[in-house]
Amino acid sequence: AFKNLGSLSNLLIHSILSHEITGKVIEELPINHVIFTGSVNGGKQILKHTSKKFMTPTLELGGKDGAYIHSDADIDSAIETIVDGCMFNSGQSCCGIERLYVHKSLYDSVIKKLIPLLEAYKLGDPNDETVSMGPLAQAKSASYLQEQTEQAVSKGAKLHLGGKIFKIDEATFFPPTLLSNVDHTMLVMTEENFGPILPVMKVESVEEAITLINDSDYGLTCAVFTKSEDVAKSVAAQAETGTVFMNRCDYLDPALPWTGLKNSGQGSSLSKYSFHSVTRKKSIHFKLI
Repeated sequence: AFKNLGSLSNLLIHSILSHEITGKVIEELPINHVIFTGSVNGGKQILKHTSKKFMTPTLELGGKDGAYIHSDADIDSAIETIVDGCMFNSGQSCCGIERLYVHKSLYDSVIKKLIPLLEAYKLGDPNDETVSMGPLAQAKSASYLQEQTEQAVSKGAKLHLGGKIFKIDEATFFPPTLLSNVDHTMLVMTEENFGPILPVMKVESVEEAITLINDSDYGLTCAVFTKSEDVAKSVAAQAETGTVFMNRCDYLDPALPWTGLKNSGQGSSLSKYSFHSVTRKKSIHFKLI
């Protein structure tokens, strides 16, 4: 791993540390900057230790990304994009779609069209080229996914498919799960799950969708599906998220800053703005005599 590194041969490649040891490393070693991707709790631990050095870390934390399908949207394109954005990597994507709002005029059609797309996923060994969804990275995550689903159903949500843990050999799976008749009293609409669950809520207007998208402790990304640039601009101006997508989701552009609001973190990665986090201005003020 260290061959041909020249003067960088003593560079630390990686290290596995506990929260406690990480805190000591930050405080006691000559660390100038910390970039952290992980949980909200992990981010709070990083902040506690970096604050002792008046250091501002770059944090990418949780997400509860919402999507809205407007009344003029191309339904087929929208749901294909959203399903992929929700189910990609078994739902284990930092900016994966975790809640969907649909204009009332399209709601029934969207639910009907979502079902066959979700049923088409084949779960199994990801080394099998015919498989389209693999297991969860952590088996313990499945319990919380099932808990969110069951809590939603107990509050009146309709479960169309999925919702139950199952295993193949030693691997733990959670299938694509579709819920309708949901609201913000349900954990599935407010708490991050990091899994392949798509809860769908009917809304009356774009204004209601924006209000609901902003009704979250997280603010990583959101997406609006519409043919109207004016509608998309309205969402972009009002959404409390670091990124607003039009007619796409779960996507990175190296030229654009990747950042989050609220519990989704602070600072930026990607784009020229990522360098602002890892540099400090220095003034050179000379008077020549």
